[in-house]
Amino acid sequence: MIRNAALGSAATLITGTLAAGLLLAPSASATQAFPSGPSGRDNGVAEAFGTQIAAARAARAGIDWKDCPPDWGFAAPIQCGYVKVPLDYSKPFGKTIDIAVDRAVSTGTKDERQGALLYNPGGPGASGMRFPRRITTNSPLWVNTAKAYDFVGFDPRGVGHSAPISCIDPQEYVKAPKADPVPDSKADKNAQRKLAEEYADGCKERSGEMLPFMTTPNIARDLDVIRAALGEKKLNFIGVSYGTYIGGVYATLFPTHVRRMIVDSVVDPSRDNIWYEANLGQDVAFQMRWNDWQDWVAKNDASFHLGTTRAAVEAKWLALRAKAKANPLGGIVGPAELIGFFQSAPYYDSSWVPVAQTWAAYEAGDEQALIDAIAPDMSDVQGNASAENGNAVYTAVECADAKWPTSWSKWDRDNTKLHAQYPFMTWANAWMNLPCATWKSKQYNAIEVGVGAHRGLPPVLVVQSERDAATPYKGGVSLHKRLAGSRLITEKDAGSHGVTNLVNPCINTRVDTYLLTGQVDAQNVTCGPHATPVAPAPVAAKLVAPAPAADKQAIEELPAIR
Repeated sequence: MIRNAALGSAATLITGTLAAGLLLAPSASATQAFPSGPSGRDNGVAEAFGTQIAAARAARAGIDWKDCPPDWGFAAPIQCGYVKVPLDYSKPFGKTIDIAVDRAVSTGTKDERQGALLYNPGGPGASGMRFPRRITTNSPLWVNTAKAYDFVGFDPRGVGHSAPISCIDPQEYVKAPKADPVPDSKADKNAQRKLAEEYADGCKERSGEMLPFMTTPNIARDLDVIRAALGEKKLNFIGVSYGTYIGGVYATLFPTHVRRMIVDSVVDPSRDNIWYEANLGQDVAFQMRWNDWQDWVAKNDASFHLGTTRAAVEAKWLALRAKAKANPLGGIVGPAELIGFFQSAPYYDSSWVPVAQTWAAYEAGDEQALIDAIAPDMSDVQGNASAENGNAVYTAVECADAKWPTSWSKWDRDNTKLHAQYPFMTWANAWMNLPCATWKSKQYNAIEVGVGAHRGLPPVLVVQSERDAATPYKGGVSLHKRLAGSRLITEKDAGSHGVTNLVNPCINTRVDTYLLTGQVDAQNVTCGPHATPVAPAPVAAKLVAPAPAADKQAIEELPAIR
């Protein structure tokens, strides 16, 4: 999926129960759903037994909750700990890695408490460790749920504090300006191909031991071991963006282990969609939402002075790109970096105003506002390492989850054709994913996600906005059809990515009801959109706006699919 940073092309942005000591036979789903297990030998049977062994071990050990390390950035009362999981589930007594977890305990009474609620915000490569802050900051949308559940976050394998992987020196990764992702010639394409293969080589060199096991099925297995370590018989889980794919895989492998599950902004889990076709589909959807944003900017020309029609706004965008290509702004902001910044507008409605304001400030003469909003901070060593790690995990998981085309002519043909109609993100997305064409580690067959009736899966709540750019609407429909008994909530005429953390009473009340009671509507539901972004009051053309730094905390809570 489109990530918040692209190799040589895009700048950094925003961017699948055991009692202790008891083993059960693997379920049919666990043995059939992953036709070529991570060992490549055994149809997933060994992995199914390995997960049971690891879960039983984790249930006995529990989690040694302590104050979080100071440099993790989570103050008391949030607590941190680790859960030990096998690197290779077909070898549960072999090498292990530690998965970092944190929690904020429920605020309600003992009688109100219903267990732990786990969360994944997406990626691949995003950390869920900020989730407990929704309790400690009294997030109004989650006050009722917080009375019933401990909020538990975790770093998936390879991420953050969970055996982190790397593919390139972080300072090199964030260095700008990068090459314009839109190629002008065959030589430009060959240069990007070279960068992509070098990146794949770097992943193998720096993280080769981890790569064969960086798969979504293994992340789902880790999730089941965390469940056991928490002392939970069944899992309560919210997955957003890529986290929905984790949820779909978990439901497939462990249907009887699910208690409550919400999947929000859904990856289409079809085997022929993971992951090459999924990224092509994003290119179309991003163009749609980019057009939506341009229409809104034009409608509010009195506030932004960027053009009164979509065509006029697009012309100004192309002029900005051309100027930055000829002479990078401040020496560091070229077209790749611009895409990295402007991409947040089609991602999230919360970015509509700040992106437009910053652009308007630039057009009014304040070039520094745009540079400050985009340019990497080379002194932020920890932040740059985190960004590089996220990109490495994104690449490793998507490259390992499924087979990718190895023919450059196919990549070139498909992306050239798409770019002609959907130019905003197509080539940047192609270069982001091209390392998978020359991946130096095992690539598996994508799992067949789906749970039929009478398999023990309770109702799953599927939430999807109609005009989502990062996870197009058909993904929500596809997963809903694959999970028997699920309910689909459609947010009509809306397109923000990740909607359960937005104010929309039609959705918020159903999320609360489901998590607190398990009840869902008798049929699928269509809700109206959340509030449309409100442009600032009309101002004179000499607008000067600050960079949207004030929105940084809100952005940290948004889902992250790349």
